[in-house]
Amino acid sequence: MTMLHPGMPTEWALFIGLCILVLTIWALNAAPPGHIRPLALPLQKLPVIGPVFRRLLASTWPLLMLKLILVALFVLVIIAGLWGTPISERNIATTLTWNLWWAGIVVAIVFTGSAWCAVCPWDTIASWLVNHRLWHRSNSTTRLKLQVPRLLKSLWPATLLFIGLTWLELGVGIVSNPYATALLALLMVTLATVTLALFERKAFCRYICPVGRTVGVYSQLSPIALRSVDPEACKSCKTLDCFHGTELIAPCPTGQIMGRLQENTYCTSCGNCTQSCSIQNIGWQLRSPSSEAIQDARPHIDEAYFMLVLLALTSFHGLTMLPEWEMLMSLLAQQLNDSGQLLTSFSIGLAASLLIPIALYTLVIRLTLTLFNIEKTTRNLNKLFSGFAFSCLPLAFAYHLAHNLNHLLREGSNWSQLFANPLGIDTLPLSMLEKHQRHMDMLVSPQILFALQALLLAGGFWLSVQVIRHRGYRLFAVSGKQLLPLLLFAGAVTALNVWLVGQPMIMRM
Repeated sequence: MTMLHPGMPTEWALFIGLCILVLTIWALNAAPPGHIRPLALPLQKLPVIGPVFRRLLASTWPLLMLKLILVALFVLVIIAGLWGTPISERNIATTLTWNLWWAGIVVAIVFTGSAWCAVCPWDTIASWLVNHRLWHRSNSTTRLKLQVPRLLKSLWPATLLFIGLTWLELGVGIVSNPYATALLALLMVTLATVTLALFERKAFCRYICPVGRTVGVYSQLSPIALRSVDPEACKSCKTLDCFHGTELIAPCPTGQIMGRLQENTYCTSCGNCTQSCSIQNIGWQLRSPSSEAIQDARPHIDEAYFMLVLLALTSFHGLTMLPEWEMLMSLLAQQLNDSGQLLTSFSIGLAASLLIPIALYTLVIRLTLTLFNIEKTTRNLNKLFSGFAFSCLPLAFAYHLAHNLNHLLREGSNWSQLFANPLGIDTLPLSMLEKHQRHMDMLVSPQILFALQALLLAGGFWLSVQVIRHRGYRLFAVSGKQLLPLLLFAGAVTALNVWLVGQPMIMRM
């Protein structure tokens, strides 16, 4: 018997539908938007918590301790995956990786921005193996420090790896395979280590890592960011220690200059800049959560495609958890004479789920170009395509959060039991009674979960509308009814995600 998550009630779906209708009508008739003056409030200047943040920025020990703890958990995942029980729900490798980390990391972005990258065990282990250090500038001669090849100098490697990871997760089914989970973890560490040994700075973090780039892109919507406290002080800086580093502190791993930083995408929150800045002008700050996506972030075509793939794959995750998806794959497999794990059928479904949203978005952009009544050149098309791709970001993030809340709140594990027996030695699969108990023992009531999901999806559409309005006016000085195709696209994506959240979904483990 398969356990299903109940879907969001119809009342909440109607509420979101009303929000879509009202906001669309408003956007079509509203006056052109003005320039946003984003909030910027340095946390170290706040009362009570300010001194805590100043101490955290001044010391390297808190960050080092977090790194070591996560490395220890990572090693535990490897050991449990390679030598533990194959029963996924009894093995800490699969439960910790997929039930907690993979589901929780997206939620953590809301509160910590790109801070995960600062404590990532993949990078920590790679840095120790290659640089022989966990923090200070390395004098190791084991690195070649080659320039990153042009072929890798974009987000295409991360995009392809993200698609491949989704294929492994949902098609091959490594979510329920502790051994495969451990092998995947080792592969990522190997990639991080090899690229660090070969190339300058941290090419893996900037261009290749699908998790880091997802965190970076989503953190553009986070209310937390690492920025200069006084931008004027950065303008007069001659040494650019945040970029070059110092004798003790390593340079920025992704080549960012803090005084010019406008977006979180490539900031790994590693803390090098906070330690190297001679005037202590860099720190964590609260800020407007939508200012980057609305007006600050600079569009690039590779980033645009990454955001579109992210939009498609987030909805695809929900689609594959529907009972109807399994029926569809079985029917397709019968037509193709596909057997076994139905990988051919799944691959076709994955490809279609990627190509259809991108094709629709491209069509919408071409239609918008016609309505804007501007010259139809490749440059203008690329400008619209990459600029308006930021409208997909809050749609993807909102659904990703709503979807992952289901996993976090409905698929809880007995962590004390798992840590007491992380390899799951002499354990049996969960009984139906235990699965039902996990399903019922939620951290919050179902009503609160549904309310959170509804507010997230409505809020995502609202932010998408704001991005469309502001970027439309800034790029080509257009507003109102000329933005209708883009507004309809955002509304259609939100409606699809609302429908997905409203469906009963199969429990993952």
